[in-house]
Amino acid sequence: MPIGTVAKSVALTLLIAAPSTALAQAVVSGPVGPSPYDVVRAWHKPFQQPGYAFGGNSGIFAESPDRIFVAMRGEYRLPNPVPAEFSQHAGTIGVNVLNAIDGRVWRNCLYTLDRNGMVKELWTQWDHLCEGSAGPGPHRIRISPYDPERRVWVINETFSQIYVFSNDGSRLLKTLGEKNVPGTDGTHFARPQDVAFLPDGRILIADGLDNHRVMIMDRDANYLGEVGSFGEGPGQFNGVHALGIGPRGLVFALDRSGGRINVFRTTSNLRTLDFVDVWDGFQLPLDIIVNEDALWVTDLGPLRFIKLDFEGNSLYTWMVPRELPDGYLEVHTFTVDSEGTLYGGDNQYGRTQKFVPRAGADPALLIRPPWAQR
Repeated sequence: MPIGTVAKSVALTLLIAAPSTALAQAVVSGPVGPSPYDVVRAWHKPFQQPGYAFGGNSGIFAESPDRIFVAMRGEYRLPNPVPAEFSQHAGTIGVNVLNAIDGRVWRNCLYTLDRNGMVKELWTQWDHLCEGSAGPGPHRIRISPYDPERRVWVINETFSQIYVFSNDGSRLLKTLGEKNVPGTDGTHFARPQDVAFLPDGRILIADGLDNHRVMIMDRDANYLGEVGSFGEGPGQFNGVHALGIGPRGLVFALDRSGGRINVFRTTSNLRTLDFVDVWDGFQLPLDIIVNEDALWVTDLGPLRFIKLDFEGNSLYTWMVPRELPDGYLEVHTFTVDSEGTLYGGDNQYGRTQKFVPRAGADPALLIRPPWAQR
């Protein structure tokens, strides 16, 4: 039975506070159990100069087990003197870096880590693309599995722009959208959130928090069409936050503030997507990975990873603790490398954590790398 239609007699309904948004009811249904992963404690090694800490880790992408991209919402300027209890990240001194904007410094917004959590590359040459922002800035970082050049896509929510970089970060190849000029046409965005890639080369843009649409582009990022609008009806949104692509032409669009997932399917008409279904019962669905036969979603309330089949049935849920040292305030983004290692970015405590499968863990409960047509 889809998660949104589970009988109340077998569901647990919870409502918790979340930053600056109207909340939906969250329904916990299906099997609930322990995490199949162990946290590698203090994996994300600090590299900032003294007096600064990580900002919100809003986007991560594991290109390989030894190259993990991070999009960070700047750094956080620590109090002076630095409290004695500070360790690793700002959350250890009770700071939520999503809200502590007075301490935000637009530095080290893009970088890569190796498998040991040590910084490999600092793309400081592109920090200027975030400077002057009063808002959260970078939101997602992605690479198409079908792109032989492995170009790096970064979504800047605040400036309503999307940047496409060469894989080594040496060149800004393309800028989509006009800085600080939101719009509803085929060349402008309004707080875009994500990008996804279809096997035929088309590009989908989650646009996003203001336009409530999924834009369809050709392989060169020329506008073809769109689906969605603001509302609570089938195929409508109250904030498209993340996109996932699956087999058989399935497209999953997370409606963050609407607390649901809209499911679409590609057709022979390259300019649109067909609406398939809508699954409710979430509070704030944040990010998604689609595998061959199921999908995984993070939700804010209660904070959890959820495995769903392609009919919307909840197959397994594991709760994410909030308590430090290993807890989260928000699993804003997650990625899995080719070795099955899971990484989760926290947009509020301000760090990324590494998860390795527990010895003897059921393989069916592990998140595999995202599906891609081969």
